[in-house]
Amino acid sequence: MSDGSVSVRLVQAQDYQFDVDFGVGVQPLRVDEPPPLGHGDGPSPVQLLASAVGNCLSASLLFALRKFKQQPEPIRSEVTAEVGRNAEGRLRVLGMKVTLTLGVPAAQLQHLDRVLGGFEAYCTVTQSVAGAIPVAVSVRDADGAVLK
Repeated sequence: MSDGSVSVRLVQAQDYQFDVDFGVGVQPLRVDEPPPLGHGDGPSPVQLLASAVGNCLSASLLFALRKFKQQPEPIRSEVTAEVGRNAEGRLRVLGMKVTLTLGVPAAQLQHLDRVLGGFEAYCTVTQSVAGAIPVAVSVRDADGAVLK
């Protein structure tokens, strides 16, 4: 990712459904609120936020490992966003738990400690939202061993 700005355009399709236009070369995406407001006919804003955090962390981990010419594929991520009421009684994302799983056993990767110690700092999205939403990150290898 480079410096600059990113723009998306949303146009209401009906009710709480919006079509998101990401620009040239990217397929549009229909988003929707879950019931009772919407119909759940597309990802919700919370799901989009969770996927952005998971995608950014996965890409940062992959990039950091590839810098050392490692092949951790396929990386998987699971993000759980806790939604609840704040002090004013309004729904908010209260926290996120992210589990990244490498596609290979840790023993097959070199420089893993160094990578695990720094890859999160390069995740633009997570570092941007973490000031307002706690994000807990764990990393496992393909055998299920907890690495971080």
